[in-house]
Amino acid sequence: MKRPASLAILLLALLAFAPSATPARAKVEGPAPPPPTVDVVKVEGVIDPALSAYVRGSIESSESTGATVILQVDARGAYGDQGIGLARFISRASVPVVAWIGPSGARASGGALLAIEASLLLTMAPGAGIGPALPLDSGTAASRLSPAERRAQEESFATVAGAAGRDRTILRQAVPAGPALDSHLVAMASPTIPDLLRKLDGRSVPVSGGSATLATLNRPGRPVDVSFHEIGPVRRVLHGVSTPAAVYVLLVLGVWGVAFELTQPGFGVAGIAGAVALALAGYGLSVVPVHWVGVVLILGGMALQGLDVLLRRLAWLTGLGSAAFVVGSVLAWRGTAPPVGLPPWLLIVASVGALLFFGFGLTVAMRARERIQSAQVGLVGLVGEVRTDLAPEGGVYVKGSLWRARSMNGPIPKGRRVRVRGIDGLILRVQEEPDV
Repeated sequence: MKRPASLAILLLALLAFAPSATPARAKVEGPAPPPPTVDVVKVEGVIDPALSAYVRGSIESSESTGATVILQVDARGAYGDQGIGLARFISRASVPVVAWIGPSGARASGGALLAIEASLLLTMAPGAGIGPALPLDSGTAASRLSPAERRAQEESFATVAGAAGRDRTILRQAVPAGPALDSHLVAMASPTIPDLLRKLDGRSVPVSGGSATLATLNRPGRPVDVSFHEIGPVRRVLHGVSTPAAVYVLLVLGVWGVAFELTQPGFGVAGIAGAVALALAGYGLSVVPVHWVGVVLILGGMALQGLDVLLRRLAWLTGLGSAAFVVGSVLAWRGTAPPVGLPPWLLIVASVGALLFFGFGLTVAMRARERIQSAQVGLVGLVGEVRTDLAPEGGVYVKGSLWRARSMNGPIPKGRRVRVRGIDGLILRVQEEPDV
């Protein structure tokens, strides 16, 4: 009788403890919180619409995941109100935004400095620089600002810096990391991103609607996911062409490519490259501040040089065109801030290059065209073979050479016989020859 009683007591004990075990196990098996993340966003060059859109999009993406944002900055200036607009956007971010001017040799100045002044923490690498703050718009050099414009830009900078709780002193010259740290222009100095992450970890910072504690360093049981971001390929191209030097080179090379193509049969690589260069230069001109009189003089000067080639080298047209080209090159971007200005050596190289291109290169191409046209006259009436489908243009083999031709009576497939009926510029006009 004792054994059944003992079993009954043991069973009752197990049932008594079972309800408390199930909730405890369910609590342990719950989903773990996602690890904290840090997005390092690289910001290089002048703040233009493409770069500004990239930074805004990166911060918005970080807001959707709750990531801390670190802006790695090497930016010298901004166009128009791009710096002010980006500063307002950064100040309203719902996630912590930290700006790091680095690595060594980097600098933040002008409108770019205004933008990152709106970040929660401003840091920099030893060997980096900060300032000058003016001009906020790189389209106008600081020395060309009127007193009223200078006061307005100083007030804009002081307002943004003051709202971030920093020294409102206007930086009138570049300041290295040491003095900037001593003057409380920046919060800390860190040589690398990993060192910055170590120093930021556990720091409490204010954000829109409250405060946040930064989690930027791996700890036992709490890994941190650090991602590095750069501007995408399309925006990279648009950002790359948004400087006076890039616009100037693209404009000149585009005109040269189209001018050379006009001396050749059909429309080939040079024409396509020239058209692409002119399209990119057109976008750059819509972003970069420019004196349009200078651009007109640049184009007009090259037009006069090209006209000289067509009119058999009248020297005074070449001289007049070269003078207009140089004056336009100086005037087009005169008065821009030094970081984005047109370097004098580039002006000299382009001026000499334009003279050589129109005075020698295009002249040789035109003479070659004339020789081709003379040879083509003797081809009229001859029979040749289609080497590439004419739809309506293609290649035709006539009298031992391959010529560019255009069909006069619809598509002609490869291998058919054709007869040359005339010449259109440098293109043969052909008709299919019936089989005998």
